[in-house]
Amino acid sequence: MCGIAIVVCGVRIELSTLASFLSAPEPPFERLQVSVEDVKVVLSQRGPDSVGEKTIHLRPDVPNCAQESATLSVVEAGEETYKLEETTLLGELHFIGSTLQLRGTSPIRQPLVDSSGNILAYNGEVFGGIELNSYDNDTEVLLKSLEKAKSLVPDVLSMIKGPWAIIYWQESSRTLWFGKDAFGRRSLLVHWPTVEDPRFLLSSVSPAASVAHGSDAENGNRGHRFWEELPCGVYSISFGVSESGLCIHGEVTKHEWRNPIWKELIEWERKSVAPRPEDLSTSSLSGFQEEGDNAVSTSSGLAQTVLVVLKESVRRRTSLHNIFQGEKEVVPVAVLFSGGLDSMILAALLDQCLDPIYEVDLLNVSFDGPNAPDRISAKAGIKELKTIAPLRSWKLVEINADLSKLTFETKRVMSLINPADTYMDLNIGTALWLAARGDGWIHEESDNQAVEEDNRRVKYKSDARILLVGAGADEQCAGYGRHRTKYRNGSWVALDQEMKLDMQRIWKRNLGRDDRCIADNGKEGRFPFLDEDVIKTLLDIPLWEIVDLEQPSGKGDKKILRQVAKLLGLHEVAKMPKRAIQFGSRIARESNRKNFGSNRAANQASAGSVRFHAPSH
Repeated sequence: MCGIAIVVCGVRIELSTLASFLSAPEPPFERLQVSVEDVKVVLSQRGPDSVGEKTIHLRPDVPNCAQESATLSVVEAGEETYKLEETTLLGELHFIGSTLQLRGTSPIRQPLVDSSGNILAYNGEVFGGIELNSYDNDTEVLLKSLEKAKSLVPDVLSMIKGPWAIIYWQESSRTLWFGKDAFGRRSLLVHWPTVEDPRFLLSSVSPAASVAHGSDAENGNRGHRFWEELPCGVYSISFGVSESGLCIHGEVTKHEWRNPIWKELIEWERKSVAPRPEDLSTSSLSGFQEEGDNAVSTSSGLAQTVLVVLKESVRRRTSLHNIFQGEKEVVPVAVLFSGGLDSMILAALLDQCLDPIYEVDLLNVSFDGPNAPDRISAKAGIKELKTIAPLRSWKLVEINADLSKLTFETKRVMSLINPADTYMDLNIGTALWLAARGDGWIHEESDNQAVEEDNRRVKYKSDARILLVGAGADEQCAGYGRHRTKYRNGSWVALDQEMKLDMQRIWKRNLGRDDRCIADNGKEGRFPFLDEDVIKTLLDIPLWEIVDLEQPSGKGDKKILRQVAKLLGLHEVAKMPKRAIQFGSRIARESNRKNFGSNRAANQASAGSVRFHAPSH
């Protein structure tokens, strides 16, 4: 995981071409002091291996005669000295990059600069689309591909399979390119120029100084957000000089995806939504215990197809590339682990993809000690994993937290989830942040492994830099309670539309927040269920084979994944009902008691959507 940012000042940026993409205007906010140093500090948490920066200045070249137009020249910082406040004719682009290096045999420092003067700050992984060897660093290879592409930058970015966010200066065209992948699996926040702060900023994460304290949960007032989630896509700013030659201007353009697969996945149109009577006769819709031979064959075949692409997705995300600081003793991969369906599938597939010499950390968070539902299911889950994978060394890392004592941590997470600002976001973000930190306890097995009480409890901190997360499974396989409500009120079509809405807004509601909370610990969250091939495979399967909401919870919801679990030998977890992390860890209950007095009071206030009062800085 890396952190990237740019601060652009001294440029008049035209936003009219983005009118349909920008948020509605909000009331003015008090000017927030967001400095380059603030950004560097917060990015260094995401990329602890190195932090670098690069500054260039844009300067109009005044023509010798009236008939000539002013042109724009680029001056690297250090070649000539300017102070921005001394002139209005100078633009500045300040690039910042931090690196968590997971690829490449030589250490790198972002932003990268090539011999042509192009500058790249990249936060992501290239899992396909651009050819890489096991010893290559994907950021270096991408920079070479972009340099060769010249004006075809969107073509190159549309080829990448995997999560990414990018800031790229193309020297030859005086163009700044930026954006993120079609599902927003990597965070990139934007501050569009305003009267109060005319700078243009991009950053992977918000510095604490830019969390406004104008929010008021009691009366519903929301102070203007300094940052917003950049909508998915590829953008460019072309810089030039105004006709008068008195200012530097930039025009923002949003570009279309060049690869048709992205348009298909973004539109998320399922061909087979509502079953016909003859479909039901060959489906497993009527329940597992009543399946005939044909139904078993059909559903098992589809589940096997999903299993194959999911396993390949996990393999892509856990292939251990040659890295300069790599050590065999380090646990390389951990799983955000509740013992539920999604995390159990990921753990079982990880065992099939990862060399048996490596241990696997299973990170489990509880705000109620051994009594939280997720802690109970995690202990049951590790027993089932040991049954199907007895040669693997599994470590259940028990991360216990007391919400009343997390004052510093809560303020930290408030900053990380920004611009999200509800108690639900805060609860989920806190649980993710603590899990990614990996600081907890493990039970060392004694000679008498059958008696858990004989196992010695010791302090343990997971050093795994890769964290597998089950994000995207519920959205694609109808795992939320609202999916059942939509189905009951509007049948299959309403359910399909709700799932489509979930997938089209997952970048804004979930993934940016999750990325920021995980990465703040110098870890990289990877989402196997959101692999391009997995998304397409699930979308191609008839909806009635994905889910059967006529069946009770724990049976018909996420039906296809329950069948995958059975194929993996995970028969117990295949029957478990869905629990969201905020409920399974019991942070929601503790938060409700702390902020509302009780769960009942919180429910009456609709606590999930109530915005908290952010602290002043």
